[in-house]
Amino acid sequence: MDRIRIVGGQRLNGTIPISGAKNATLPLMIASLLTDQPLVLENVPRLADVIQLQRILGNHGVDVMINGKRPGDDPNAGRTITLSARTIVDTTAPYELVSKMRASFWVVAPLLARMGEAKVSLPGGCAIGTRPVDLLIMALEKLGAEIEIDAGYVIARARNGLRGGEIVFPKVTVGGTHTALMAAVLAKGTTVIDNAAREPEVTDVADCLNKMGAKIAGAGTSRIVVEGVARLNGARHSVLPDRIETGTYAMAVAMTGGDVLLQNTRPDLLQSALDVLEQTGVTVTPTNEGIRVARNGAGISAVDVTTQPFPGFPTDLQAQFMALMTKAKGTSRITETIFENRFMHVQELSRLGARIKLSGDTATIEGVERLKGAPVMATDLRASVSLVIAGLAAEGETMVNRVYHLDRGFEKLEEKLAACGAAIERISE
Repeated sequence: MDRIRIVGGQRLNGTIPISGAKNATLPLMIASLLTDQPLVLENVPRLADVIQLQRILGNHGVDVMINGKRPGDDPNAGRTITLSARTIVDTTAPYELVSKMRASFWVVAPLLARMGEAKVSLPGGCAIGTRPVDLLIMALEKLGAEIEIDAGYVIARARNGLRGGEIVFPKVTVGGTHTALMAAVLAKGTTVIDNAAREPEVTDVADCLNKMGAKIAGAGTSRIVVEGVARLNGARHSVLPDRIETGTYAMAVAMTGGDVLLQNTRPDLLQSALDVLEQTGVTVTPTNEGIRVARNGAGISAVDVTTQPFPGFPTDLQAQFMALMTKAKGTSRITETIFENRFMHVQELSRLGARIKLSGDTATIEGVERLKGAPVMATDLRASVSLVIAGLAAEGETMVNRVYHLDRGFEKLEEKLAACGAAIERISE
């Protein structure tokens, strides 16, 4: 099993290209099930989750073609993939596939909308709380689906097709909003989605669906209106930049010092996180190429944050920010409002010398002058990269074990950091 070895103490200087967003790529790939024509996606990141979803879609009959290298290609550019669901051969998504990745549960919506039925295993994914699928099921029921749960499977039927309806989410849910959108685009009549997720990835999926012939208005706001259409066409769409990867590398620069251009990304995708970073003493400068992040020799200021749905501070950057705060001057507090189990990185950061106390949904971090390298264990995707950030600033060697979590969401992590001067390498056994 691969490990990542880091020797801390190196400043980061240079350019890091930002990949396409994992959290947009996965629902965009799933949207290919809605049409019998090819969907071409550009700027697709090379991630374990993308490969796993290709297997899941292949089980339903989707042909996936990945473009090979071309002369003059930028080695850091995302891939172009073509997904063709001309014929859906199987409307069942089995446990052994869905259990490996939570987002794969979302296939229930396009299968139901296009085929009138779906049988999908209850999902797996990172162990960061219960994250129930009840809101996704509620959304489908509001559109006329009959749903039963049997032997760990959600069995959904809409024999006469889905009908437009009003969906009011009791709390913001990205997965629920994706599900509602993909079901509503082929439903008869108008669907209104209230308290919809406003995340940029939701807007990106809606933009792609509109290119395919859907009629979606209001994506990016809390109220989305969908006029159902009889069928969707193929389209070509470029995946937006990954704001979580952007924020992660920005925090790595904040942690180590240095000056890095985060290329091919946009500040509007994570403005609240960039605002918080500036409060810690980091200089953030938008440029034509992306975002420049710099910190000179000055120390890191302690800042309190609370995770919130977009446009608030992202839960997917909470672990990385906690790593940064372990070396801040003073005491900071991080309150996690989205997922109840998302503090599993605390005990691993403590192994490096961090001082963190937990009380309910709040972590109190007392900044220390020095972190010391140690062997640590990745527990989930975002937690694992927080250990990398801490390791970059720790004295001596840090060995991060179980890095398959990292490979689910970060493309060429060690290569991108090493190119900017980090002493980091992957050890394959």
